[in-house]
Amino acid sequence: MPTKKIALLPALAVLAACGSGPSQEEKQQAQAETPAQTITTPKDETVHLPAPYATKSVTNRVDIIDWPAGKTPIAPAGFTVTAYADKLESPRWAYVAPNGDVFIAEATTLPKGTKKQIAAALHLDKSRSLQPTSANRITLLRDTNGDGQPETRTVFLTGLNQPFGMLVLGNYFYVANTNGLLRFPYQAGATKITAPGQKILDLPEGGYNNHWTRNLLASQDGQHIFVTVGSGSNVQEHGPANEVRRANILQINPDGTGEKLYASGLRNPIGLAYNPATGKLWVAVNERDELGDELVPDYITSVQEGGFYGWPYSYYGQHEDPRRKGERPDLVQKALVPDVPMGAHVAALGLTFYNKGAFPARYHNGAFVGEHGSWNRSQFSGYKVAFVPFQKGQPAGKPEDFLTGFLVNDGSNKAYGRPVDVVTMPDGALLVTDDAGNHVWRVSATKPTAARPAAAAVATR
Repeated sequence: MPTKKIALLPALAVLAACGSGPSQEEKQQAQAETPAQTITTPKDETVHLPAPYATKSVTNRVDIIDWPAGKTPIAPAGFTVTAYADKLESPRWAYVAPNGDVFIAEATTLPKGTKKQIAAALHLDKSRSLQPTSANRITLLRDTNGDGQPETRTVFLTGLNQPFGMLVLGNYFYVANTNGLLRFPYQAGATKITAPGQKILDLPEGGYNNHWTRNLLASQDGQHIFVTVGSGSNVQEHGPANEVRRANILQINPDGTGEKLYASGLRNPIGLAYNPATGKLWVAVNERDELGDELVPDYITSVQEGGFYGWPYSYYGQHEDPRRKGERPDLVQKALVPDVPMGAHVAALGLTFYNKGAFPARYHNGAFVGEHGSWNRSQFSGYKVAFVPFQKGQPAGKPEDFLTGFLVNDGSNKAYGRPVDVVTMPDGALLVTDDAGNHVWRVSATKPTAARPAAAAVATR
């Protein structure tokens, strides 16, 4: 090991030991005051919430290795998985424009603070969540002949600051940097933007772990834009001043004016999509860490305008977080229970409702959720794309595995990739971004093989 790295390792060990948590007495008090409970969500989904600290909070990260040649994630029988694009640099988010062009935001978490800067410099984060640099670009992928492979691949936009959400609205291409919303003049079919962008909205920069991401979705009438902003901390440990305009979905006019708080108490809202049967806005949300293996379950939920969803004071309604207990009983009282629990620490990020007809009927109008995977659980959770069946606009079953195989599953902590976003293509296929594996995967329904003409019967005795 180089001398420089040897010299830095003791410093990293000291920094890692500086964290502090609740005392044993505080944990016991929290367990007594918030016992285990099974609740029913507004959509008749049950979820078991153990007492806080029922299990130890652990750090357990995957070790990313490269995808072997020819290997892909695994979909159910009747589906085909292919590489839509590879050799990208942390392809975090995807956007399908109205003309079918696919835009991929390539960006990653950057180190903030001495501990993380050392870890990034030494490449100690084997999960590839933390990198010393970020590509900060958007790549265009265009399939011109409909064969499921992009013939055009160009760098569409550069010089950005941790870009994530993208949107075409009117004659503009919008990009959500971590610190603000930009819009650029845009014409459908363009392969590159060179004109300078206009910053139309400042946003609080960065955030807790991967909470630098800012997603975008236009209102259904095109008159507004929704902007997601994640929290600046795990559970407001840096004070409320650090959380101004965070853990929210904001609503603005297309020119950046008229900002209003659309929904709040959402620790890290990411994926946004409309339920095709009801037109209701839904969101995928990452819940808080360090309360044990099974707390708190991430979720997807319909969004009530003006609704408060608990963070940081409570979770799943009136279950108070022991670290914020008694601080805001007024907000705890009004906290809403989310609709569909996805599991604790799965890191629910991408969200798309399947509104095409290429997949079998059971998938129609259901929700696909990209689960980036856990780091705060003794056994890995997530690392897959899950499917939630819907009927008549309502959830109709528990989340089920759809796209797996990201974990090596050989008894080690190794993984090939980490799914993030899921988008539905015009042809009915799904695209899945894999930031750690530097791929975009395409999942399509396998086309039935044409029946072969029956062979003439041969007489036998």
